[in-house]
Amino acid sequence: MPADPLKSITILGATGSIGDSTLNLIRQHPQKFKVHALTAHKNVRKLAALAEEFQPEKIVIADETLFQENQALFTRYKGECLSGKEAIKKVAAEGDLIVAAIVGAAGLEPVLEAVRAGKVIALANKEALVCAGDLIMDEVKAYGATLLPVDSEHNAIYQVFDFERSESVSKLTLTASGGPFLTRDLNSFSSITPEEAVAHPNWDMGSKISVDSATMMNKGLELIEAYHLFPIEVDQLDVIIHPQSVIHSTVEYRDGSVLAQLGSPDMKIPISYCLDYPNRIETGAKKLDLAEIVQMTFIKPCYDRFPCLKLAMDALKIGGAAPTVLNAANEVAVEAFLHKKIKFTDISKVVEKCLERSDMKAPQSIANLLEIDEKARITTSSLLTELRMD
Repeated sequence: MPADPLKSITILGATGSIGDSTLNLIRQHPQKFKVHALTAHKNVRKLAALAEEFQPEKIVIADETLFQENQALFTRYKGECLSGKEAIKKVAAEGDLIVAAIVGAAGLEPVLEAVRAGKVIALANKEALVCAGDLIMDEVKAYGATLLPVDSEHNAIYQVFDFERSESVSKLTLTASGGPFLTRDLNSFSSITPEEAVAHPNWDMGSKISVDSATMMNKGLELIEAYHLFPIEVDQLDVIIHPQSVIHSTVEYRDGSVLAQLGSPDMKIPISYCLDYPNRIETGAKKLDLAEIVQMTFIKPCYDRFPCLKLAMDALKIGGAAPTVLNAANEVAVEAFLHKKIKFTDISKVVEKCLERSDMKAPQSIANLLEIDEKARITTSSLLTELRMD
């Protein structure tokens, strides 16, 4: 019997943490997967090394200037070298599986291209659904695309959600580690440094996502994403802090049953579920030994400690442009914090003020949504200037 053809994988955002874990799995299973295309924003050297190793058909660097200046790095790569945002959108429609791991709103249009090509998409870019959930899901239905969530929480829910009898679900609860400041004195929050904020106790993630985890904005964005991924209502969503990160989310059914997915906090597990869905493959992740777990604790989130979570929950309830504005303002504020231009506690203040100053009318198209996103970024930048002048 002939061997099954290799599944071709396109990784959008290949040089980030999701890209690293995905490529690690592909290395472990060369008999199942091959790399079709890799993209990166600015990390040219890492992209060149990956291109040499995997020899994909295409590579794309988003920054055209950087690409032109560093072409000598790709002399050992035999495939096609491309650059620019349009090239990323083009390869987003190629391959058997698209791993959408571009961080932030920049990943929205490539995800949309993959959807319109009817692809199976391993979605790690939560901002696509946060900013344009209704628009994206309408396109998913229209073009017959498949979204497989990479986030450990949504992936956990996906594994135990009864889609054929969704009316029997009463609640989805997303778990959160609480980040590095769960027990820190609130009076010291204004002195938190970027280095402290990115030092997540359980997960190995990029800087932006790590800061979002520390503020719990990440969990708020995930609530918005869950609302679009699963057939439930806003009041059926909840969050619980679970510092051990063993339970990765739960689905409660109306009979009182609660189903949960458990595992070690390793992103290779949810990524592998997407890579070979509906089959399962070895990941190399540490196997969960329940006998080693001393205790599992659960804590209701405190909004005084995590105001960003409350802002996200409010944005979901408001609807319209609120989630888009929330996400844009947060991206700008987190970037300012990482560059030590504002305090950790200023992130939520700036996002809240941007929401107050913005029009909440729902976007009617992707072009309209991008306008809303840009306007929110301009507003946030002005707020940062005001903050520095105080």
